[in-house]
Amino acid sequence: MSMVLFASVVRVGDGLPLSASTDYEQDKELQETKKNLKGLSKKLGQFPDRCTLKTGPYNVNFTSALGVGYLMVCTANYPNVLAFCFLDELQKEFIVTYDTKRISSAVRPYSFIEFDTFIQKTKQRYNSPRSLSTRINLADMQTEIKLRPPYQLSHEDLRAINGFSMHTSSKYKGIAPTQMLEPVTLPGIVSCVLSVLCGGLNLLRGVHAIESILQNDDEDFNYVIAFFLGTAACLYQCYLFAYFSIWRDSKSFLAFALICLSNMYLYELRNMWQILFHVSVGAFMTLQIRLRQPLGKAPDYNV
Repeated sequence: MSMVLFASVVRVGDGLPLSASTDYEQDKELQETKKNLKGLSKKLGQFPDRCTLKTGPYNVNFTSALGVGYLMVCTANYPNVLAFCFLDELQKEFIVTYDTKRISSAVRPYSFIEFDTFIQKTKQRYNSPRSLSTRINLADMQTEIKLRPPYQLSHEDLRAINGFSMHTSSKYKGIAPTQMLEPVTLPGIVSCVLSVLCGGLNLLRGVHAIESILQNDDEDFNYVIAFFLGTAACLYQCYLFAYFSIWRDSKSFLAFALICLSNMYLYELRNMWQILFHVSVGAFMTLQIRLRQPLGKAPDYNV
């Protein structure tokens, strides 16, 4: 008999379980599959946002969006389109019920255990497909799956999930939708404009410094280097804000440190307010880079 057996909701950033369905099944293979599910929940950010894992008589399906992952275990003969319709319903209801700040600040496992009621009701409906015909649009999901089929996790992926490989993330680099950044916010746009402005000011002062050196040999050429390094750091922060990169947060912090050092060196050519402006813009830009995470992945929280 084809049916949904178990479902859970987790936070993508750290795998913290937020809610799950009540499970009374004692089947050993099912328990083993749930162990794989637990390991997978801690590494959702490394995989595309829609995946299927076949484990003998059971399938594991999951989707992730806005920093939250939705996972389920079903029998191997359960229709794929119904499985992802089920996960889609969980996702829509969870997003409507709980705001992002509350999800991000959750500390205890199963902080939203009351969502189990909705999971159980939805599971019962999807285990009686005849009652679904007028309540979900299967055609839309079938079309979406044909256009963008779920990634099929392999046995190698399963070994990686269980800790036997440390190279899983690089395998999906560039294809996982999680590498796409979240939409730009107004503070992000403001910080980017200010950063470009600071870069332009540094470039202009650097050009003037070169002109001064050509007219007067006593001028310090290190000032030119400091201005151009400040320009490069500001523009590089704009690049990091716009595009995903490995060690993105660390790179933005190093760029901010370079902005601070260049302004410290230029203290004889700038007043305190000018230095404070450039450093504040650099700090604001670094914060915006930190806040703009890849889609489906939340910032790390140590709990």
